Amino acid sequence: ERSEQAYVANTPVLVTRLYDASGGAIEITDLAPRFRQFGRLFCPSQLVRMVRPLAGSPRVRVLLRPAADYGRSRPQRTWGSNHVRYVGAEHVVRATADCSITALLEETPFVLRAPFALLLGPDETLQGAVAEVARRFLEQTVDYWQDWVRDLSIPFEWQDEIIRAAITLKLAAHDDTGAVVAAFTTSIPESAASGRNWDYRHCWLRDAYFVANALNRLNATRTMERYLGYIINIAARDEGALQPVYSVSGRPEIEERELDSLPGYRGMGPVRVGNQAYRQVQNDVYGSAVLAATHAFFDQRLYAVGNEGLFRQLEALGERAVAVHAQPDAGLWELRGAAHVHTFSSVMCWVACDRLAKIASRLGLQERSRHWRMHADGIHAVICARAWHAGRGSFVATFEGEALDASLLLLAELGFLRADDARFAGTVAAVERELKRGDFVFRYAAPDDFGTPANAFIVCTFWYIDALAALGRRDEARALFEATLARRNRLGLYSEHIDPASGELWGNFPQTYSMVGMINSATRLSIPWDQAF
Repeated sequence: ERSEQAYVANTPVLVTRLYDASGGAIEITDLAPRFRQFGRLFCPSQLVRMVRPLAGSPRVRVLLRPAADYGRSRPQRTWGSNHVRYVGAEHVVRATADCSITALLEETPFVLRAPFALLLGPDETLQGAVAEVARRFLEQTVDYWQDWVRDLSIPFEWQDEIIRAAITLKLAAHDDTGAVVAAFTTSIPESAASGRNWDYRHCWLRDAYFVANALNRLNATRTMERYLGYIINIAARDEGALQPVYSVSGRPEIEERELDSLPGYRGMGPVRVGNQAYRQVQNDVYGSAVLAATHAFFDQRLYAVGNEGLFRQLEALGERAVAVHAQPDAGLWELRGAAHVHTFSSVMCWVACDRLAKIASRLGLQERSRHWRMHADGIHAVICARAWHAGRGSFVATFEGEALDASLLLLAELGFLRADDARFAGTVAAVERELKRGDFVFRYAAPDDFGTPANAFIVCTFWYIDALAALGRRDEARALFEATLARRNRLGLYSEHIDPASGELWGNFPQTYSMVGMINSATRLSIPWDQAF
């Protein structure tokens, strides 16, 4: 009849309450175990579900139907007194439960008179009573996350919102390799029946930098350290030439294919696995990589401090940036049908050279600092000459172009322009006129390979909020920030896109870029702690 859902405070442990028309009610607690054990992190590929009655005599039915190969094959089942094994061609998983195994196998309803627990994961015998193991996993997982949150450095305002975003970003980071995925899902369309369905379960160097940087600002430094290791390994292997996206393992090939075994979100296919963007040229990646590595030279909290050896590795990325700064690419919006010299890509090439100059200066390598400053100044001059549109009074999305895109809102954030530069104010005003619909900002308005975009790109609205704050328009920025916060789902999460009219969320979910934008805007706009009370 109705439902309620919330996270246990400062954790990703999800509690759902279901109520029926007869007065019955149950509570479901879901978690993925994560805690320290035997001096190391214990985070098995396992889900734990705990179910208990709250009121009345609720009847429940447990449906457990694992599938492999995206629904194309169903595993064979074997079972014992307290478990069911699902045996596939490549993997075997085990469900261990203290409810009726017959009810589980035959999917028959039963009256829930007492709590039960179910653990789905590796094909291993559970070391202890089901209820006891589930309870211990719950308690230790809650303790782990609440301890992690306790160490965050957060602003005074919007603390709950920032904590939820930070937890979500940490979940997107792969502890083993350091990769950060763009989202947790594939093929939720950017707008209804648009065909804009993509697999975001991979590591985009651009997005991952923004995620790691946001967590670093909150004092969650280990994510940044692991990501630095990931990107340094890739850069060393690829000898300066970078793809925009890699697999979580760092594998370069992530071939895109469409599946006919799944109908798609609300029947809106196609469902895609892999992402062809790995074959694209996106020249902003060199700046993203250098930006990430810059932390190693300036943030003394990090364990692995940058040295001259790392700087020499980064110089190879800088040389690539110099070579490609005025060459066509697909841009950060990954346009598939055309290539232009994108202003944002060129600005990120400038970023690579600018940060290398600063790193060299910090290391006392003055000749190399002058070398990279010369290149940075040269690229800056090219961009100002070719991407500034005097008639519009703003920068534009491509060299000698006419159209705008929302990445221009980052010109001050990246240090390319000062916030008090009239050209930045003019660019923000142009974006307001042409890309803002209601409270939300579109990434661009021009038609692309799939037609005219129907929904706004959520992080672009946060970029706009940050730009307003940089221009001294704090009251406007705060009002828009509050309006944007109100569009999160009931658990405090964002997807990638939003319908500016209805507020309906679209696109892969949860989207790390959107959560990063919220953290950055909240940090910028919050009242300082020393003025809070």
